[in-house]
Amino acid sequence: MAKNLQHILESRFSIKELYPLQELVISHIMEGNQALVVMPTGSGKSLCFQLPALALDTEGVTLVFSPLIALMEDQVTALKKKGIAAEFINSTLDRKTRTERYQALARGEYELIYATPERMYKQEFRDALEEIPGGVKLLAIDEAHCITKWGHDFRPAYSEIGDFRKILGSPQTIALTATATRQVREDIREVLQLDEKKLKLFAEGIDRPNLDLAAAEVWSDTEKFERIRNLAEDGGTGIVYFSLIKTLEEQADELRAIRGNDRIELYHGKLPPPEKKRIYDRFSASKPEDGLMLLATNAFGMGVDKPDIRYIVHAQIPGSIESYYQEIGRAGRDGKPARCLLLYEESDLGIQQNFIDWMNPSADLLELAALEVSNSPNGSIDADELREKLTGRNRGDRRAEYCLIGLEKRGIIEQADTAERYRFIRRPVDGDFSRSEIEEKRQRDLRRLLDVLELVQSNDIRTRILDYFGLD
Repeated sequence: MAKNLQHILESRFSIKELYPLQELVISHIMEGNQALVVMPTGSGKSLCFQLPALALDTEGVTLVFSPLIALMEDQVTALKKKGIAAEFINSTLDRKTRTERYQALARGEYELIYATPERMYKQEFRDALEEIPGGVKLLAIDEAHCITKWGHDFRPAYSEIGDFRKILGSPQTIALTATATRQVREDIREVLQLDEKKLKLFAEGIDRPNLDLAAAEVWSDTEKFERIRNLAEDGGTGIVYFSLIKTLEEQADELRAIRGNDRIELYHGKLPPPEKKRIYDRFSASKPEDGLMLLATNAFGMGVDKPDIRYIVHAQIPGSIESYYQEIGRAGRDGKPARCLLLYEESDLGIQQNFIDWMNPSADLLELAALEVSNSPNGSIDADELREKLTGRNRGDRRAEYCLIGLEKRGIIEQADTAERYRFIRRPVDGDFSRSEIEEKRQRDLRRLLDVLELVQSNDIRTRILDYFGLD
């Protein structure tokens, strides 16, 4: 590693040594090339653009597009603690704060600026980027699978980043994701309009010999409980993933009766933020001898960088191989043996099918949701208020949440200054709610669920995953 890189790594990030793949990616970027990086969440993808952002010997800012407001805010907070000039601009800021950050950005005061891709539609943002001395020297696209409808979380604004990149002068670019099939990787290259001669794929597969991958069909919650308990008896820290909060809580009560309250923690999206932070901090700091078991929904995992997770259990099947791949990738990062157990009970299939229906609300429901947000007397609305207008008070029906997600992805609404509230931006236009595209998306999601079922029934999980992602 170049002396300058090593100095910045130690002095500004307090890290002495890069992982081998990180070093390859960063060296490639430092030579002026483009990169597509496929690495599990928490394995150090962010450093692949953060270190070059400080080390590249040119004027300008590194622009980071991320779809996750909470994650970008966490990354910026961590960078600021290291004395790095980083900031974010998103819809949660009040107008005065956004204006101040636009002005600071235009003056070239930031080394890294984080934003959602929808921000590129704002003229003030474009104007600020144009005024920066040196402009955008490096463009980083996090969660790059959002670029394509073949990815598991398509986001329309991502599909326009390639055109925006040309407006910026086609800066050097690094795209990063935890999961990408061959089709997704090719779409990323095409949408971003990257030069094949300068683009290189860096992929860290799941084929780690220290991970013991297994799947089993179970016939009752009792059998499921016994398998979870038996796996935990080997000791160490582990995560048990559930699809439903209700099932998670029921299993937690039984496990606490055996293991004790102090060795079981619960994490899901409905917990208040202070409780989420407490659990996250405790889990991250836990020692193997604590034997801590975390029962969680997929709300837990983003940004987790704990090397000594000894087991991952999926107590209910996930909705896609992408989700499964991402979650088991958190185990055994210290290179020591770790077990990954995927449990399948036939009734769990219905849960995921319900999720797919909720995740793909009809065009009529989306139109009605847009109308309700626009007519909100408070100027903004949250999921509970929208649910009551759309589907009644049944909190088990998640269509309201996914209507809000769908409207935000289309740029019709945006997050308001208050957390979990949304405000209206524009009226829908023809093509926003294409019935054929909604149905195509629903069919793709069902196909992904079938892929998981085939994975469970496979005699060789590892080979099937590698084939799925084309990383063999």
